[in-house]
Amino acid sequence: MSSDLISSFLLPPSSFIRHSSFVIRHFPFFPVLLALETSCDETAASVCSLDGRILSSRLFSQIEIHRQYGGVVPEVASRNHITKVRPLVEAVLAESGIALPDVAAFAATCGPGLVSSLLIGTSIAKALAVAEKKPFLAINHMEAHLLSPFVELGKVEPGLGLIVSGGHTLLVRISGVGDYEILGRTRDDAAGEALDKTARMLGLPYPGGPEIEKMARNGDPAAYDFPRSRLADSPFDFSFSGLKTSVLYELPKLDLTNPQVLANVCASVQEAVVSVLVDKAANAARHFGLKTIAVSGGVSCNKRLRESLASRCQKDGLRLLLAPPSLCTDNAGMVAFAAAQRFATGMTSPLEQEVDPNWRIDALP
Repeated sequence: MSSDLISSFLLPPSSFIRHSSFVIRHFPFFPVLLALETSCDETAASVCSLDGRILSSRLFSQIEIHRQYGGVVPEVASRNHITKVRPLVEAVLAESGIALPDVAAFAATCGPGLVSSLLIGTSIAKALAVAEKKPFLAINHMEAHLLSPFVELGKVEPGLGLIVSGGHTLLVRISGVGDYEILGRTRDDAAGEALDKTARMLGLPYPGGPEIEKMARNGDPAAYDFPRSRLADSPFDFSFSGLKTSVLYELPKLDLTNPQVLANVCASVQEAVVSVLVDKAANAARHFGLKTIAVSGGVSCNKRLRESLASRCQKDGLRLLLAPPSLCTDNAGMVAFAAAQRFATGMTSPLEQEVDPNWRIDALP
């Protein structure tokens, strides 16, 4: 990122300074941190109190921009991040009644994600930390998802985390902030990726997961018996490539111009994914003696998944924590909350820390 861009970001317009000063005179001061999220195609900023209360969270979605390409174009995403970050930061500071010098720490997603996108948020957060002489926190995107179901509790408790997103499907044992053990991961396609690819085969728009859910409402989930993967050597790992292949082989036999046929396929695909996620999460919780299942990630917005999890957890005597929909897809609120939890335990990050597109949640400092 050029020095001119960073300099322009650090010098907010006078109108914003006046607005912030006005707000500060009317609201009591409390310590907060500012977090940025630019890991993929969503630009987001959030202000969070150090005790974990999200005071403001704003997002600029690029879905409509990338829909014409059928997926995310990294260069397009990073260009849009550059133009959208500053207005979002100004907005969340104004909404929170906080001036930039009053921010106690600055955080940003440093991975995993697209390198060209990650660099935008981390460069700006580091620049702000240097300019304001405040700490910087590098946040793992998957840790932010993992902890998002705990936002309403205000604290992180031990349990089993199920992260279901476009690029990741993980079962994680949560022992405390920064103390995680991966119990299961995807062997190939993540759940969200499998849904998106299946939707593309069916001729549905991008992003495909929500489109499959919408079509599935009028379909029969038992119309087609698509495979549920069971991995004998790793019972808590996931594999959805077989489901995708099964749909591909079934397509020549189907008349997708018939709305009911399309709805039945979508309902059957959705049920195959949901049943695997629910079974493995519940079985893992029982196997490892965990009483809480915390579910997050974009796919966790799926209504059928939420209903099935709630039913299974009630049956098995488990507590279910679901991230609110606003914190399921990529957002800065979850990044801010994760940063607040880390900051409260005395954790900060060196400014020299690089972005890592493959940063594993079980390799956190």
